This record gives sequence, C-alpha cells and structure tokens, in this order.
Amino acid sequence: MKEQLHDGAEDMVLHESETSVKTIKKRTKLTTKEMTGIGLLLGVLLVMSFTPLGYFHTFGLDISLMMVPVAIGAMVIGPKAGMFLGLIFGVTSFYQALTGASWFTATLLNINPFFTFLLCVPTRMCMGWLTGNLFLLYKKIDRTNTVCYFAGGFTAAFLNTVFFMGMLLLCFWHTAFIQGINESLGNLNPLFFVGAFIGLNGLLEMPASCVLGGIISKALGQAIHKRR
Repeated sequence: MKEQLHDGAEDMVLHESETSVKTIKKRTKLTTKEMTGIGLLLGVLLVMSFTPLGYFHTFGLDISLMMVPVAIGAMVIGPKAGMFLGLIFGVTSFYQALTGASWFTATLLNINPFFTFLLCVPTRMCMGWLTGNLFLLYKKIDRTNTVCYFAGGFTAAFLNTVFFMGMLLLCFWHTAFIQGINESLGNLNPLFFVGAFIGLNGLLEMPASCVLGGIISKALGQAIHKRR
C-alpha cells in the first residue's frame, strides 16, 4: 500500500514537472500569431523607411516616426520583438548613412564608420528591448490598462533620443563636425547642446509616438485578448 502511494506521488511530481517544462517552452517560443505580427510590423518599417513618414530629412537630425512600429511590437508582442524591430530600424538608419540619404549620418560615416554603426543600430535595439520591459512594468501599475500603452509609446521615442544622443556625444563630441554645430549654437555644454540640437525633433517625435503608439497598441492588445 505504501509503495503504491509512493509511486503515485512520484507520478504526480513527474507530471507536474513535465507540465512546467512545457509551459516554459510555450512562453519562450513565439506563436504563429506573434510571428505574423512581427512580419507585418517589419513590412511597415521597410515601407516607412522609404517615405518621409520614416525619415523626414532636415539640415540637422532627421525627424523620424520609425520608433512607432517598434513600440507597438514591443508592447503587443514583447521585449524580444521590440529588440528585433529595433534592429530593423537601426539597419535602415545605417542604410540612410551609407547611401547619403541622411546628410547628418553620412557625414558621421565619413568620420568613423564603426562609431556610426554603433550610433544607428545597437541604440535602436536597446530602445526596443527596454520599451517592452518597461511596458510590462507600466502595465502592472496601471489599473486602467490604457495609460500604460501611451506611456510605452512615449518611452520608445524618449529612449530613442536618449540612446542616440548619448552615443553621439560619446563617440563624436570632440570631432570638428559636432563642435562646428555646437559653435553655431553658442558653444554650449553637452547637456544644453542636446536640448538645443533635438529641438523640433523631440517636440514632434515624442507626442506622435505617444499618441499613435498608444492608440494602435491598445486596439491591437484588446483584439488579441478577445481572441484568446
């Protein structure tokens, strides 16, 4: 009798262990729907990269809404999707430098190609990944389950600016090119230079990413939740 009970307990433990392993595997693997979502957002990013919606070229920094699809993927699908879509964003940005489509990054490319790659690609990957993780935090504290989406959209644009400008200062601050721009702004210290240089870009990108990213992500999140 004791042996039967012992065997039954072992079977229960083994069954629970197998169930836990299967659950973990399901959580770590992307579903077909999630892969489809990533594919659609990837297509949106590629289309946007060849239109002014993706990169609106100015005499300084390009005004871009490329972080919006990245934010949507990071919030609706998860941090890994955000990092992958951030990679695509970064690659298209580096392509702009290679082709000379962006005067600013093309000039930086001539100064130091490796630093320009760091400026364009890893910064956007970090932005996508961190946006996804911060969104999970926002969602835990947001009882309305609405504000978190708009906060996530804003976060994507904010982090994109912080990482890009941080890397720019780290890699190119002492170059004649950046110092020439700084001289035209009145020889500011690095912090004030960032504020002055971002200017119109920040005023347009952050509210746009907040509103668009919030509305679209919230709608997609509700649709996916209903299907489940």
